[in-house]
Amino acid sequence: MTILMFIGGLIGLIVGAELLVRGASKLALSFGISPLVVGLTIVAFGTSAPEVAVSVGAVLDGNSDIAIGNVVGSNIFNVLFILGVSALIVPLVVNIQLIRQEVPIMIGASLLLLALTLDGNLSFWDGAFLFSLLIAYTVFLIVQSRKETKAAKDEYAAEIKPAGAGSWDAKLPVQIMLIIAGLGFLVLGSEWLVDASIIFAKALGVSDLVIGLTIVAAGTSMPEVATSITAAIKGERDIAVGNVVGSNTFNILGCLGLSGLVSGDMGVVMAPSLLAFDIWVMLAVALACLPIFMTGREIARWEAGVFLAYYVAYVAYLLLATQQHAALGAFSIAMMSFVIPITVVTLIVVLLRRGGSPDKSA
Repeated sequence: MTILMFIGGLIGLIVGAELLVRGASKLALSFGISPLVVGLTIVAFGTSAPEVAVSVGAVLDGNSDIAIGNVVGSNIFNVLFILGVSALIVPLVVNIQLIRQEVPIMIGASLLLLALTLDGNLSFWDGAFLFSLLIAYTVFLIVQSRKETKAAKDEYAAEIKPAGAGSWDAKLPVQIMLIIAGLGFLVLGSEWLVDASIIFAKALGVSDLVIGLTIVAAGTSMPEVATSITAAIKGERDIAVGNVVGSNTFNILGCLGLSGLVSGDMGVVMAPSLLAFDIWVMLAVALACLPIFMTGREIARWEAGVFLAYYVAYVAYLLLATQQHAALGAFSIAMMSFVIPITVVTLIVVLLRRGGSPDKSA
């Protein structure tokens, strides 16, 4: 029964996100809002709707570990797993705007989260600050979009087409119902997923935090998985990368911003292990995007393999640490003394050989 609840919750999140994105994007375009703005805001934020639903629901239920673990784990999963799998399918092109603007913003959001939570708590006012930054970021994108070239706008218009006069989702009532149904599925799916995850954690002797960092994080990232892999297969490789970077920024500013706002006087309590390890992994993954993205402005297959290998290593470390396995010490020494330093040196060498800067001709 618990497994069925978990699967049902996951399906609810995926269906809810799809309905919400479809309804909101069609509604926005029906009112004449720029396709570029819709692509950068509604669709990007819509794929992160499951993270919002789960994190806010978990805070309201008093499960801070799942709330914060879901966001941190999703950001790690998005870069290491989703970009890894997508780039294995086809090397991913990195848009110059991502290198110059979006990745630095993602890194800045990660650093800000670390600074706000060093005291072990994400307070109501911390959440309000994060969410206000999300609003400012969205306004900035809207203003910036008015300066975009016609070619850029046509690219987004090709991805998100307004509903045709005779299509089933062309009418305003249908679009509103899609949004309402999407929100309903998200709320129900998040409740089932969180409840099932808590039962799993207790049955397996695994902490809520580890469940949030792994199973729940991967589950709520399914819309990003579908979007990026589909984009890679279709040859829309810049969209595959942009989806991940945009979602990571929204996860921090939006998901945790709202989580802090609904947490009340207690705030969202940060587990010591999260502050000591996982949030630093999230920051390191964000920082690693810059040198990898700048090497020829694409994510090569060997770099994708490194991403995937590190995600496997991260999950293995979490499981070994949870069980206090005898192999944990040797595993940690191998990673810190050999694997990570070799990877860093390799990236630096590749970056220097390719000039150390993005292609200025883009």
